[in-house]
Amino acid sequence: MSFVDKKEILKTFVTLRDPLWLKKESNNMNPKSHLIESLIGLGATMLIAAGLGWYMLNEPTRILSAQEDVLNIQLEEAMTLYAENCAVCHGLNGEGIGATPALNNPALVTMPFEEIQKTISRGRYQTAMPAWSLLDGGPLSDYQIDELVLLIQYGDWTETGDRVVNLGLAPLVPFTTEADPALLEQIGALPDGATLQTAIQIFASSCVSCHGADGVGTSIAPALNDTDTREKTVEDLTRTLSYGNTGTLMAGWSNILTPEEISALVTLIKRWEEVPTGTIPAPDVPIPTTAESIALGSQLYSANCSRCHGPEGQGTPRAPSINVQSFFVDKSDQVIEQIITLGVPGTAMPTWGDRMTEVEIQAIVGFIRQWEATAPEVATLTRPGGGGPPWRNNTTTTDTTLFGLLPLPSSSTNTTEASMTNGNPSISTHTSGGSQTSSLLDWRVLLMLGVLLSIAFTLISKGWSELRQRR
Repeated sequence: MSFVDKKEILKTFVTLRDPLWLKKESNNMNPKSHLIESLIGLGATMLIAAGLGWYMLNEPTRILSAQEDVLNIQLEEAMTLYAENCAVCHGLNGEGIGATPALNNPALVTMPFEEIQKTISRGRYQTAMPAWSLLDGGPLSDYQIDELVLLIQYGDWTETGDRVVNLGLAPLVPFTTEADPALLEQIGALPDGATLQTAIQIFASSCVSCHGADGVGTSIAPALNDTDTREKTVEDLTRTLSYGNTGTLMAGWSNILTPEEISALVTLIKRWEEVPTGTIPAPDVPIPTTAESIALGSQLYSANCSRCHGPEGQGTPRAPSINVQSFFVDKSDQVIEQIITLGVPGTAMPTWGDRMTEVEIQAIVGFIRQWEATAPEVATLTRPGGGGPPWRNNTTTTDTTLFGLLPLPSSSTNTTEASMTNGNPSISTHTSGGSQTSSLLDWRVLLMLGVLLSIAFTLISKGWSELRQRR
């Protein structure tokens, strides 16, 4: 670099530091442009400050909303875990079964989280409560156990019960029965008959749901009315009844029954061969239902049963009426389920057990049972088919949409359902479509469209202005 170049650089530096030069340049600026830039800067600063302030005020609400969303997700998963692992002992709605404690107890809501977590993870020694943690040989992770604790303290037990039913995992307990009065009177004439009568009544109210009618056992509990059980000592039977049987569903009854009542049950087990068969009948176990199970039963009935039994169970020349008082009085839910599952030999009623699952058959039983409240005393058969206009027997669905997305303004989705009751057809029409439109026109979509349109108009305006200046 030459001496001349250095001199020029120094001169330029001095000129830039000269206040007179700065003043001259400032005088050359457009006052209007300077005002606009200042206002823009001030507005941007105020906008940023307002945005930060709004964020600070809204942050606590946002955190609570996020926590609630996470809790709802965990409770949703916990209800399924409860249905699959806990309902068999603690009941449909956490009410407890027999000697198993209830989980819908308000005291558990205020119990420390860690205590409930430890109980589920490690179980309780010498009770029917096993360890559920993976570290202790159980099937659940720590996260899943935490979800179950949240269900106990924050869950909705009615909604949990619906989930258990919808998954087809509703326990068939607790249900009770009543001893046959005539046979119970005969037992009173036996030696120490009063003790046997007391034990039979206790068994009918507390034990029959698991150990079955006349103590012959069920799929979830062994028989008590057999030779092997009678050969056990009084001490062994008393200990099992009092403290339960570790590793099984048998809980201890010492906190429910008195020592005298436990002694009476031991006497019954030892002398059961003296008790007439049929003294303790099977309980009438209604099949639990929910709105979802009834809806499923309605669909299955319409698709598989209505052609023979009629659309509302009135019966046809092919099959008897099932929507009549005599049918519901004579048949329990278990009998109806057995008829559907195994069919009726020698009639047109086929076997459905190899074509439907147990959950589907129970859904149909629950759907049929809801007719009981309005079932007539005398059935009136229907005669489906036989010609006539299509709406008499068919269901027609018309769906007119714009490109398969939005309903047309001039039309909507019409569903015509025809039914035949006592030979008189009736038509009902349902209209939908507005809810689809409102769900598609979400505010986020509208906001995005507004932003895109604004950008588009800005670019078009800017391009048009440049074209005019070039002319």
